Amino acid sequence: MQDPRPTTVSADGAASGAAIVKQAPFRALASWVLFDWAAQPFYTLILTFLFAPYFATTVVGDEARGQQLWGYAAAAAGVIIAIGSPLLGAMADGRGRRKPWIAMFSIILAASISALWLATPGASTTTIFLVLLAFIIATVAAEFTQVFTNAIMPSLVPPSQLGRLSGTGWAVGYSGGLVSLLLVAGLLFVLPGTSKTVFGLDPVLKLDAATREMDRLIGPLAAAWYLLFMIPFFLFVPDKTAVPVAGVVKGSPFAEIWDTIRSLTSHRDMLYFLLARMLYTDGLSAIFAFGGIYGAATFGWGPLELGLFGIVLTLTGAVGAVIGGVLDDRVGSKTVIVVALALLIIGALGILSVDKTHILFTIDAVPKVAGSRPFSSTGELVFLAFAVIVGVVSAPVQAASRALLARLAPPDKITQYFGLFAFSGKVTAFLAPFLVATVTAATGSQRWGMAAILVFLVAGIVLMLPVRDRR
Repeated sequence: MQDPRPTTVSADGAASGAAIVKQAPFRALASWVLFDWAAQPFYTLILTFLFAPYFATTVVGDEARGQQLWGYAAAAAGVIIAIGSPLLGAMADGRGRRKPWIAMFSIILAASISALWLATPGASTTTIFLVLLAFIIATVAAEFTQVFTNAIMPSLVPPSQLGRLSGTGWAVGYSGGLVSLLLVAGLLFVLPGTSKTVFGLDPVLKLDAATREMDRLIGPLAAAWYLLFMIPFFLFVPDKTAVPVAGVVKGSPFAEIWDTIRSLTSHRDMLYFLLARMLYTDGLSAIFAFGGIYGAATFGWGPLELGLFGIVLTLTGAVGAVIGGVLDDRVGSKTVIVVALALLIIGALGILSVDKTHILFTIDAVPKVAGSRPFSSTGELVFLAFAVIVGVVSAPVQAASRALLARLAPPDKITQYFGLFAFSGKVTAFLAPFLVATVTAATGSQRWGMAAILVFLVAGIVLMLPVRDRR
């Protein structure tokens, strides 16, 4: 199938049409989508549901201090990503293929997340520093890899199908996170007080509970998963060298990215979109970075509850990604983003309305009884209900953002703009974790720390309103 529109470039530098792109073979599309499947366990198992809470509560041993350290590390990674992503994009466009870059950062990602095995309970200051350093390197490598894989997307399908391809990628990614959670919970994690896993099976590996080898193994497992499922990407996804625009001479990457940034003032839709994404991505990332930590501290959740919590959110995220992808191609990326952000604010407020003894801020609730079954208290159920809202709408926000950038960006600068896309997601990424960490430290309250997230979501909606969606 082809897009009948000719290639033209408007005065503001955006492609008003799109290059006539033939849909790539199914194996190429499936292999590109598998990148999201391969990378998702890093975000699901490590960044959100299992390793981050384990680090805060057990490795550091002080929940509030653990949240602070994790927040500062996430902020440091965001600064590196913000500086490096646009320059990498400028270096890649029109100068060669993208797969070598993807291969290099994939190796770095796998090595760094494997190093999380060092995170023993009550670790020394040196070990905590090394674990945080590995986390920073892994986060940077994962984001740099996405710059190049995202830039390949517009060469695989016509513009009219970008929403579905991007949404399918996110849905498959969430499914990968779900499957990895099920495997960890069903084959490795032992239920408290028993010798069996959630599936009623003996664990496939005999791991030392005293040194929390189950939690520490998450990093190496995520690395092995990533390397295995990236094989089809390197075998079957076409890697076309960008074709330079006639009469345009490539300068240094620094000069090119500076020219691109200066041109944003005349590229109104792209400018507002990148500014909006800069803010709402900060808020969304902070929710996922600290949501599991907040739940663990509020209800005393262990690996079992966190794993089940992750499974529920990942499943709802996959459903939301599919629905969002279809709606993207029908009603436009902007509409999907704005509506999803509004629902995300509702979900975040609902989560913050729950503490150990109250729901909806003022209604008394019986605290969770230690040792009771997962999600047996009213507070947990309310928390979970609002978290499901967050899970359903978070994937459409991200998938529609990727599709909108691909539609707005000039074809000859697609990697540069995906570098700016990553830049917009990280240039102030230090701010949300930093504010969460700082407010948590100042107030001693995790709830007040997380409340700062709402400012970023509201500002993101306001800046999205002037954007014109070109489909």
